[in-house]
Amino acid sequence: MESFFIYLQKSPYNMMLFGGAIASGAMLLWPMLMRPFRAGSEVTAFAAVQLINRKDGVVIDVRDIGEFEAGHIAGAKHVPEAQLTERIKELEKFKDKPVILACRTGNRSGSVVKILRSNGFTEAVNLGGGIVAWEQAGMPLQKK
Repeated sequence: MESFFIYLQKSPYNMMLFGGAIASGAMLLWPMLMRPFRAGSEVTAFAAVQLINRKDGVVIDVRDIGEFEAGHIAGAKHVPEAQLTERIKELEKFKDKPVILACRTGNRSGSVVKILRSNGFTEAVNLGGGIVAWEQAGMPLQKK
């Protein structure tokens, strides 16, 4: 071990390479380490389809109207994130069902999961990767 530290100290280039290896390893592990600390659970596109088909899950799209009309999951309810607090009463009827929240990349809908869970939606989940991941999984989008 001591010879390893001597090797690192011989050249700043060696230290830089070792630091880069440590940093890249940390970046690879970061998503896995942070998963338990996320506000709500995430589901993949395939898991979302199973929730919709087997448990009568409801998809709520929290994107803006232009994004929603450009393409959305079939049957998705459109409740923009900015209007959520005003329209939460409309969603009360879905409290006993799985609620899948979707946005473009899964970031906005992740914060909406927190809000819904604090309002009693115990089965609210985030579509991991959002509509982008949905499309990458080969799932269809409905366009208005």
